[in-house]
Amino acid sequence: MSSSTAVPGSSPIAETAPLSLCALEPHVPADRLVAEMVPPPRFDSVRFDTYVPDPNQPSQIEAVKVLSDFAAGLGGAHATGAGKRKWFGGKKAAAPSGPRGVYLDGGYGVGKTHLLASLWHATPAAPSLKAFGTFVELTNLVGALGFQQTVRTLSGHRLLCIDEFELDDPGDTVLVSSLLSRLVEAGVALAATSNTLPGKLGEGRFAAADFLREIQGLSSHFRPLRIDGEDYRHRGLPDAPPPYSEEQVTRAAYATEGASLDDFPALLDHLARVHPSRYGALTDGVRAVCLTEVQPVPDQSTALRLVVLADRLYDREVPVLASGMPFDRLFSEEMLNGGYRKKYFRAISRLTALARDAKGLVAQ
Repeated sequence: MSSSTAVPGSSPIAETAPLSLCALEPHVPADRLVAEMVPPPRFDSVRFDTYVPDPNQPSQIEAVKVLSDFAAGLGGAHATGAGKRKWFGGKKAAAPSGPRGVYLDGGYGVGKTHLLASLWHATPAAPSLKAFGTFVELTNLVGALGFQQTVRTLSGHRLLCIDEFELDDPGDTVLVSSLLSRLVEAGVALAATSNTLPGKLGEGRFAAADFLREIQGLSSHFRPLRIDGEDYRHRGLPDAPPPYSEEQVTRAAYATEGASLDDFPALLDHLARVHPSRYGALTDGVRAVCLTEVQPVPDQSTALRLVVLADRLYDREVPVLASGMPFDRLFSEEMLNGGYRKKYFRAISRLTALARDAKGLVAQ
């Protein structure tokens, strides 16, 4: 029997039970990881001319100009042999000295990913010659392919865009530093976003001296562009809706085609058994995520896995409806004041936006 199609917010219950993310254990081939290194669906249609700079923030206007010029400069870039490229039209000179990329630095929600995706779209090259992914997705790619194969795979690209560039441990620092150095030698242009300047990414971390030593080498590859502004997700928008009752969430899950329904603690346990590189595949075909008994995450490892899931849900614009505690109470004060604070604040901001999107799922 086919399931009935329910309008979000209506009272009838669908004939088919909702999905359970806890029941899914997706397998993702390595070639899919490479093929999916494109801007997420949320940014399919963004372009430089759809970015609306805040007139009170000159840095936003400047960033659009700099990135537009950067994309135009990549128009003549193509491989001419190992480590050699033509840059800027028909000129045959070697790649220019100095920074080989741009680094968008700014707070949460000022449009950095919009601009980074616009750069990807504006660069005149086939999608197979451009790569776009988060920092975590890049490290996951190395884990899936191995370092040397990742270098070979990405060396033929014209542009590599890295969103939310963050260094969480010395191993990742060395890994990414080495990878980007090899790609720069191969002539790959780089662009990245983050919430702190390249030379300050290791601030407040353990082994800070090691971080700063590695990051100083990375920072020379980028021209930093500061983007000031207010988090657009909070600009003129109402506060995040309070959590709903368990009955409301459950009823909405049954009434919404393609929704999932999971107990939050059980989902956190399940995430520990699924590699983060597969969290995107975990949400394939899911049109809404419904969670019951949301409560503070118990430890740092669990919290970091939840951050990755929040990123994938946000990328795919999947609304999140929840009962229990509000999302701004997911992480302890110790976590929010620690070295991973940027990640946690980003997760709260994104889950809050998705919670607003889910309001229409609940019958009024």
